[in-house]
Amino acid sequence: MKKWRLLVAVLAVFALVAAACSSDDDDDGAAPAPTAAPDTDDMTDDDMADVDDDMATDDDDMADDDMADGGDDDMADDDMAAAHSLCNDGANVGGTLIIGSTQVPRHLNGTVQSGYATAVPGTQLNASPLLYDDEYNPMPYLAESWEVADDGLSVTLHLVEDAVFHDGMPITSADVAFSVLTAQAHHPFKPMFAPVTGVDTPDEHTAVINLSQPHPAILLAMSPGLLPVIPKHIFDDGQELPTHPRNTEDFVGSGPFRLVEYEAGTIIRMERFDDFFIEGAPCLDEIVMQIIPDATNIVLGLENGEIDLSVTLGPSANILRLMDNENVTVNSDGHEAIGQIQWLEMNTDDPALSDKRVRQAIAYAIDRDFMIDALDQGLTIPATSGIVTASPFHDSTVNPYDRDVDRATALLAEAGYGPGELELTIDYIPPTQVIYAEYVVQALEDVGINVELSVSPDFPTWAGRIAGRDYQMTINNVWNWGDPVIGVHRTYLSDNIDKGIWTNNTGYSNAEVDRILAEAGQELDAGRRAALYGEFQQIVSDEVPIYYLTTPQFWQAYNPRVQNPPTNTIWGMMSPMHEVWLDQ
Repeated sequence: MKKWRLLVAVLAVFALVAAACSSDDDDDGAAPAPTAAPDTDDMTDDDMADVDDDMATDDDDMADDDMADGGDDDMADDDMAAAHSLCNDGANVGGTLIIGSTQVPRHLNGTVQSGYATAVPGTQLNASPLLYDDEYNPMPYLAESWEVADDGLSVTLHLVEDAVFHDGMPITSADVAFSVLTAQAHHPFKPMFAPVTGVDTPDEHTAVINLSQPHPAILLAMSPGLLPVIPKHIFDDGQELPTHPRNTEDFVGSGPFRLVEYEAGTIIRMERFDDFFIEGAPCLDEIVMQIIPDATNIVLGLENGEIDLSVTLGPSANILRLMDNENVTVNSDGHEAIGQIQWLEMNTDDPALSDKRVRQAIAYAIDRDFMIDALDQGLTIPATSGIVTASPFHDSTVNPYDRDVDRATALLAEAGYGPGELELTIDYIPPTQVIYAEYVVQALEDVGINVELSVSPDFPTWAGRIAGRDYQMTINNVWNWGDPVIGVHRTYLSDNIDKGIWTNNTGYSNAEVDRILAEAGQELDAGRRAALYGEFQQIVSDEVPIYYLTTPQFWQAYNPRVQNPPTNTIWGMMSPMHEVWLDQ
């Protein structure tokens, strides 16, 4: 480790000047994090098309009634009005919010496109059936109330009655049905709506989503960034939805702001929609997203007041710099549902790595705390499981594999390897994850494993190697996406091997894990579901197809005049900003 510590200063400098878009399974551009990685603009929807999960996250405190009744008895119209009263005072209405972003969305239609870059503007332009608070509780939005059937095989949505699209056409249950079926057919997160067998529309304000099996993820799948309600009368014209010209040109949405200017890679200007269905909202006159490729210029804009808000802050140095600025607020509140994890994947079909003792030895060789403190400047938190600590399904009792050189050496000896007898290679997402790969090389050298860097010239090359499982070990960054069914199952299911990047790229196969995940994916009781995911985490922790490194945080910065930013939600800036107002 002495040799490595001498290199830390040099490598840390590299990390601090690296570009700041964390590459993960956000397929239209990655979300920001201090552990930066390259843009994923080259990724197609097919890269995520075979993901095998569902998305829903229940809280341990969320009882069965929360799933079954959807809070319809607890959030009546009066409650909904109260929840949106912050800007009803005329003194708080008006102004233009300037958002700085390095992200370039492919388009604005979130029913056919995942990702942070699409969701931030998309949730301003489109409304969804439900919102979520910071404790994973569903809240009314386009659906003023809802019920889940006792057998879990249907969800009935009762829509607000006066909602209209930006062209003045009413929003009806037919639009909700069209949006659900469009997402089922085209969204890269297939499991979100895979169990849907059809959507009944008994009247204009009632939509009944029918399911082939209980699907506890279904309510979370109706979150702002996952199920925008789009106009059937525009998009149901026979053209292909993923390439429909109205995805950007003359876009008509259902949300609090309407599109008035769109220049790809430059600016997205959104104006207050006066006929929005929530009285008194939105507070702002306008939201302008300025696309700025260099995060350092965003930091400068925040410092001089030209930019009001950003989540694409760049490397750790930028975040620490802003933290020292008393005129800028910096925090990581919100975004809990996204759940980034940086980890070390191991190809379990490799002759050496097929032995779990070798994988355990590798885990014991790595000093996670050193990575957080020295490489990430304290801006990340430990990851000990494939389910992040912010999730109600996280099991804190799993073996964290804290660094233990003696234990690692003993395990290698049990597996038949003496010092210097095991040689491996490690891949990483280029260029910015090299610092973590370099550290792993040095850490494993301390226990007698010789590791060589496998350098890919660009992201597509790396992705092709990992998807084709032409690797031994790799650093990767993957998101939970709110519920284990969408963001976790895909990595471990036996039938999801060799199905593209960010699927089961380790080749891990365990029939008991398959059974547990299948059961958990249909279990409506939150407590029982948490217990099942606990069993799953214990098994995977023992077998170590993946060693979990860190959980990068979503650091966001905004000027003091920005009031009520969407930090009180599990989706953070992938939420509508209809309640944001400016202290003029």
